[in-house]
Amino acid sequence: MRPNLDNIQIEINDFHNSNWKSAIQAIDRKDYSSIWQAFSGSASQAMEEDRQAHGKVLWLLADACSMMLKPSSVNAPFRPFAMFEERRSAIPEDFTESDIIFFSQIVNEVDDIWLRARLADLVWLLQRKLGTTFALTAINAYRSIPLDKITWFRGGRECWGRAISLALTLKEGAGNCVTEIELAIITAFESTKLEDGFFSLQLAEFLLSNRLCRIKGIDIALKLASLAHTFDSNGDLWNARSFFGASAKWFQLSGDKAKAAEMTANIAEGWVKEAFFRIASENPSYLLAASFYENAIQTYRTISRSERPIFRVDERIAELRTRMNEAGEKSLHEMGTISSPPIGITDLVESARNDVRGKSTLDALSAFANIYQGAKEAQTRESSEKTLREYPLSALFASTHLSRDGRVIARGPGVGFCDTDSDYYQTAVWEKMIHSYHMQLSLVVQGCIWPALEILLLEHRLREEDFVALAGNSPIVPKGREQLFGKALFAGYEKDFVTAIHLLVPQIENMVRQQLKNAGKSTTNLDKSGIENENGLSTLMDIPETTEIFGEDLAFELKALFCDAFGPNLRNEIAHGLLDDAACQSIVAIYAWWFGLKLVFKTFWNARRMTNEY
Repeated sequence: MRPNLDNIQIEINDFHNSNWKSAIQAIDRKDYSSIWQAFSGSASQAMEEDRQAHGKVLWLLADACSMMLKPSSVNAPFRPFAMFEERRSAIPEDFTESDIIFFSQIVNEVDDIWLRARLADLVWLLQRKLGTTFALTAINAYRSIPLDKITWFRGGRECWGRAISLALTLKEGAGNCVTEIELAIITAFESTKLEDGFFSLQLAEFLLSNRLCRIKGIDIALKLASLAHTFDSNGDLWNARSFFGASAKWFQLSGDKAKAAEMTANIAEGWVKEAFFRIASENPSYLLAASFYENAIQTYRTISRSERPIFRVDERIAELRTRMNEAGEKSLHEMGTISSPPIGITDLVESARNDVRGKSTLDALSAFANIYQGAKEAQTRESSEKTLREYPLSALFASTHLSRDGRVIARGPGVGFCDTDSDYYQTAVWEKMIHSYHMQLSLVVQGCIWPALEILLLEHRLREEDFVALAGNSPIVPKGREQLFGKALFAGYEKDFVTAIHLLVPQIENMVRQQLKNAGKSTTNLDKSGIENENGLSTLMDIPETTEIFGEDLAFELKALFCDAFGPNLRNEIAHGLLDDAACQSIVAIYAWWFGLKLVFKTFWNARRMTNEY
């Protein structure tokens, strides 16, 4: 833990004598996370040795390097790497004016480019009156960070992005910095090879998102297309789709609409191939095949009308719709609950933390998605019926459920000694089931999800684009909803559950609707005026095929969590703007976010595993 440093005075000689270079010399592959850990370790040692001034210097350097960089934000480019219920790691506002003056005095003596960039950037951000020299120093240090694959994915992308952001802020004051950065990135892109994989794609997308290198757009598009075709020939459909998509964007930007449409058609046919592989594999999955056919159809629909005849788009869509419906009908028998392996619960909290601790990012996410098996409909029903039998007085009188603003939103019947097959009795059982489920969520969130999330945040730095990519490669996420799902999941990962559930809940409803459509089931109703309207989630959950598609357990949770008046009823509460701030940060909201993450990740994981199998 970082000690209180306010009463410790430091000067530049303390920096010289702090052995700061020794602290980071042993780092094999530098990034801000490893530098922060090295400095914080040395700072703690200095404090233990009663070298207070040296310890403060090292702690300040550690805090400066601990923050996560968000280059797209001009005013708040630095965020804490970890946030807990009552505390967080450092942010720029934690540094005093004297701390920043100290940084300004030592920055030119720092020969480590990572550290120099961060210190100069903080001086510029917090003390603009000291001049643009510090912004220029930060730009030059950031763009000196190596342009190699490993460094790029360990913070290099954000550093180069921050260099561009600073240069654009300075405008003429930055000289030719933007042009030189553009040249460095395109040179790195042109030298990439097939084995560099997503590094090539990331460089191309970096140029695109920062509006750089437009004059070489065709060359970039052609190289991406060439790599995409090679991936496709090698059977790597995952990478092929990504590269075809990036190529299409560059062709479109360059004005070649025909080539952009060709790349889009290649993406669609990639989905068709994947559907074929799913059906032809030793363990065929018509569920996934139907999803992939639907993705192909949606992809073809993005091709403009003027380009469709060239690729027989309308005819191809008709063919694929037939295949999708056939696969959807065959998928009903194979679709069930998404199961999770059991976890030890002797010490629930510590067990949850240990489940995700010390793992790679993907394995940690897998453990997090499996941290709880989910509610079991049959067990919940059995225990609820047992309660009614053993405590009949609890069900003798009718119950009334009120909303937070005092409205009656549901009534539970008094069943007395009525027939167990009666509607009254079944409603009473359902009410008990929802109550039991809601009580269980409190234990799950506080004992499993929240402790595991804190470890995940402490050990891994995930970005919004990581969650968007996860959603884009999850077969349960409908085409065109990747950004919305990704933004929602990332918001929850940052503990912004207000944003998370407002984005996520409507997308879960749409996901249910799309799965029903893929299975060939109608999701609309026709009113007396002949207007066809989409049914809401409550109506969709009452369709018998919904339980066949999702399985009893998952269907129970979807209904109990999102669209039943006896429960949280999140779909209705969000649709009508009934949730206040506290409700958006509640146990239910946290669980709803995790539930969405579980759906997306586990279907992604299963699809990835099946890809590896064939």
